[in-house]
Amino acid sequence: MGSGKTAIGRALSRRWDVPLRDTDVDIEEHAGTTIADIFLHQGEQAFRDLEHQIVAAALDEHRGVLALGGGAPLRSDTREHLAQYAAGGGTVVFLDVSIEFAAPRVGLDDSRPLLMGDPRQRWLDIIRERREVYEEASTMRILTDGVTPAEGGREIERRMRLARKSRAPHGGPHSLGHH
Repeated sequence: MGSGKTAIGRALSRRWDVPLRDTDVDIEEHAGTTIADIFLHQGEQAFRDLEHQIVAAALDEHRGVLALGGGAPLRSDTREHLAQYAAGGGTVVFLDVSIEFAAPRVGLDDSRPLLMGDPRQRWLDIIRERREVYEEASTMRILTDGVTPAEGGREIERRMRLARKSRAPHGGPHSLGHH
């Protein structure tokens, strides 16, 4: 939460002239209600089940920039989909952020279901619980503290180019694919 996934995703989408798809938006459209309402009325497990279905479909169908909700990689079957995607040449980016930069972006109030109670402490607990999973599921980590969306997008693109160049035979040119 507050890492800049939507803003950086939008910047990359414009930069590469490809569509941006946000699985949180897909979930709300599919359910016909907000994520907060799904948590409240159906519970977190129902939300995570729907999230897994939406993410799996998006990884298979979408050709562009894909923004996943922060809890998506928590399920082992979703991590397996991400690993398959990465094995096929896809890039999975962990947008890391400190609480100092996340707080103003998120607001750290209790309007987010997972931040109920003490929002600041809950955010710290959540990132502490998830960090290892994020690092395992990603192929690249970008720190977004003090970074504009355009700067974050340029850094992701730069690292993707370097990674592809190092994998290309004889260090030759290799096109930057988007997914």
